[in-house]
Amino acid sequence: MQYRTLGKTGFNVSEVSLGTWQVGGRWGEPFNEQNAENIINKAIDAGVNFIDTADVYSNGESEAAVAKVVKSRSEQVYIATKCGRQIQPHTPEGYTPERLSAYVEESLRNMKRDTIDLIQLHCPPTEIYRRPEMFEAFERLKEQGKIRHLGVSVEMVEEALMAMQYPNVTTVQIIYNMFRLKPGEEFFAKAKENNVGIIVRVPLASGLLTGKMSQQTSFGPEDHRNFNRNGEAFDKGETFSGVDFDLGLEAVEELKRLFPGQEPLAAWAIRWVLMAEEVSTVIPGASRPEQIISNIKAAELPALSAEQMQGVQQVYNKYIKPSVHASW
Repeated sequence: MQYRTLGKTGFNVSEVSLGTWQVGGRWGEPFNEQNAENIINKAIDAGVNFIDTADVYSNGESEAAVAKVVKSRSEQVYIATKCGRQIQPHTPEGYTPERLSAYVEESLRNMKRDTIDLIQLHCPPTEIYRRPEMFEAFERLKEQGKIRHLGVSVEMVEEALMAMQYPNVTTVQIIYNMFRLKPGEEFFAKAKENNVGIIVRVPLASGLLTGKMSQQTSFGPEDHRNFNRNGEAFDKGETFSGVDFDLGLEAVEELKRLFPGQEPLAAWAIRWVLMAEEVSTVIPGASRPEQIISNIKAAELPALSAEQMQGVQQVYNKYIKPSVHASW
């Protein structure tokens, strides 16, 4: 495992880490604590020392499982969680410093910890980035020893740039993958300039970039890949990176031709993310322990050639850019 610095947190984190949206069960399935613990232990065994969770993942059960396993281990493992998505309806009016502070307290209880390594605003409405009092609230929590660092999880590059205006924002979590190239244009350079760590989520575009899907692939009724394709429940960009499923399948076939051989497209998609030196860590999810190993092995692949990098750009320009680039 290789490690990179997570911006001004100073944390030295595994370049392939673990996102826990679907840990403990696939999307829409009941949370399975034993499966979650097996996945988290497998990740730490493999050198992962950064785990991302959220209070809304299985209603706090994900936070509890992550903290339980980390407490049982001797290794230094950083836990990042998120707050704000509990606000329903999810509108700016629901955001207050007091409410956010209460969510932090609730996460601390879920995890049975005194301090959170990294708390992140969980994709708040754009208007929140224009309200300094929201960010000042976390300064008070830091002074009280309840958090070590503040970060944000964003939907749009515009929001990432706005968030970095606040000095206490140490990290930005953002979608970046072969179907979402926009963050690499301006945001990455600005993050480097501000020493802000970049956490990349959705590196496989909700599974599209595994190369294993087809038009016959079906998803359960509680799976966001079934019910959120047009943003019915939350931002459309979280599902298949906002790409039309059938169009994405066409693009994947061209990507497969760029990366022939025994290694799956999923591995190359993760390795592609790590080609950006500004990226601190990428957090693919896992619903089974064996997926951890395949994700981590991706970092051991050779660097992509200039021809492959150009090929990914060309596929993006041809299939993806016209419909999604301006949106996020």
